Amino acid sequence: MKKSFKFRIKHSTDYEFNNVVPTFSRNLTASDSLIYVNTALNWNSLTTRLPRAGETILGHKFFIGFGGKGANQCVQSARLGAKTSLICKVGKDSFGNDYVENLKKNGISTAFVGQTTDAATGTASIIVNSEGQNVIVIVPGANLLLNFEDLKRASDVIRKAKVVVCQLEITPAVSLEALKMARASGVKTLFNPAPALADLDPQFYTHSDIFCCNETEAEILTGIPVGNLEDAEKVGRMLLERGCKLVIVTLGAEGCMMISGEEPIPKHVPAGKVRAVDTTVRFCGLTVLLWKRLLKH
Repeated sequence: MKKSFKFRIKHSTDYEFNNVVPTFSRNLTASDSLIYVNTALNWNSLTTRLPRAGETILGHKFFIGFGGKGANQCVQSARLGAKTSLICKVGKDSFGNDYVENLKKNGISTAFVGQTTDAATGTASIIVNSEGQNVIVIVPGANLLLNFEDLKRASDVIRKAKVVVCQLEITPAVSLEALKMARASGVKTLFNPAPALADLDPQFYTHSDIFCCNETEAEILTGIPVGNLEDAEKVGRMLLERGCKLVIVTLGAEGCMMISGEEPIPKHVPAGKVRAVDTTVRFCGLTVLLWKRLLKH
């Protein structure tokens, strides 16, 4: 199901917010409380191909949408019936105001969505080609001002959640603290190390019930280029040695590879054949499926 919303803002810019709702079963309840972190405003340019270094090319469409990994996952979860909260910070600007209003329209708690005058709302510049492949530049902005005091204010909702999902689009130490707070209260955790850091704090591995990365992130974390399932298996085993419980390496059109301490034989989950339109939020849909697994276990 796809819906398109257009409205005017003071800069006379057309927002075209394209929402794709996952089609798997809507079997969540209001007690399935999920906590997400991070937002971004997406500036999307569609082209026939991606530009080479130093090259200027013509695009055929542009639109601005509400995004950020945490927010994408939060909206999808809410639309499937889960009770969700977003812990983040946006700018006290027109984009931030629009973002807060959009979250409320989607039934998401904004009790811990702060606004600041010290930075602009986070943005992501995205170029998508005709095959659905993309390149993305993220400017975190206000996301990086989310701090430990903000987490303390949200501590009660974190400790009462069923699943906490974190990424690295906020300050890594703050993301790690959120995972620690969750695990200390027996809350299930899911972590996506994006944007990846070669010197990622080892505690991220030990505080994540599910550690999910793509091929590029896997290589940055382990130094192992991922070109096939065997490479993904090597990455998975290395991350298990670092303390992960369950590792998932996504492989684009090839699906993903799963391995865990309880199930040390790697499992390949192939992807169905589809015509890719835009792969920007492909991980977000997978994340929703993963926390559904956590809720069942």
